[in-house]
Amino acid sequence: MAKGNPVTADQPPPADRRTATDLRAPSREPAPSREPAGRARGLSAHGVTLSYGGQPVVRDVSLDIPHGSLTAVIGPNGCGKSTLLKAFARLLKPDSGSVSLHGTDLHSYRSKEAARHLALLPQSPIAPEGITVRGLVSRGRFPHHTLFRQWSPDDESAIAFALERTDLTGIADLQVGELSGGQRQRAWIAMVLAQQTDLLLLDEPTTFLDIAHQYEVLELCAELNREGATVVAVLHDLNQAARFADHLVVMRAGTVHAQGPPGEVLTSELVEEVFGLPCDIVPDPRAGTPMVVPHAKARTALGPPGGGGGRGEPGPGTVRESAEP
Repeated sequence: MAKGNPVTADQPPPADRRTATDLRAPSREPAPSREPAGRARGLSAHGVTLSYGGQPVVRDVSLDIPHGSLTAVIGPNGCGKSTLLKAFARLLKPDSGSVSLHGTDLHSYRSKEAARHLALLPQSPIAPEGITVRGLVSRGRFPHHTLFRQWSPDDESAIAFALERTDLTGIADLQVGELSGGQRQRAWIAMVLAQQTDLLLLDEPTTFLDIAHQYEVLELCAELNREGATVVAVLHDLNQAARFADHLVVMRAGTVHAQGPPGEVLTSELVEEVFGLPCDIVPDPRAGTPMVVPHAKARTALGPPGGGGGRGEPGPGTVRESAEP
């Protein structure tokens, strides 16, 4: 598994061992709003350019993340998806332009203040060796602590709720290293859930997961969105993005190529232009959302029953490649 940055916050005192079966979502204590009167809430980029080593990666990007949406950022490798998400998370400062949160420049927020508004799950995060699920989730409470406010019953309730919400209460005392891929990713999501923000940034949350665990994580993201969280996720699978997101941002070569509802944005022309993949777009038979069907080589079972003809003629059960039109 690719390595990410380890968690570096000091581990807070351990939470108690209560379950959250009868708990409701703990009350939030949001940071004082800086939102100007009449300004819509949300996250926005205004003419943002971002560079690595002097090389522009994102160029003059302007977009608004709809408040209350599940937004998927898609595009080919190297187009700037994760770089843009880092700017939204306040990890990269734009070379030019600005990122605003509720109408205020994101970099004018103090670190802990920003962390009470938005939470980031980076690509392939690494848990400290030996840490338990409960210990990892408890780190989401760090932004709420001050010199005069340390561990409190509110922290206990937030952790218990996050464990319950992600179905991890029964394994909260296991070490993170003992978990399956899907359980481990749910533990990280529980940590950002315990952070109690209304905006979640997820960088490729399904990477390295098998297909069942991918859908498990995406279903959880959709549930959190239905409960009021704004979710922004970088995704590679176009069909998953179209199925779970209600807003797509399509990036190409460091710019925003298109954005809007999946049914309007995801066309065969766009997929071929951005990804170089000829395809048909058909309705997903289960969800009714757009589904990409590539015009790629497929394998078709051929051969007469009981046959197995001569040279060059396939026998029963054999396959050969045939190209779709």
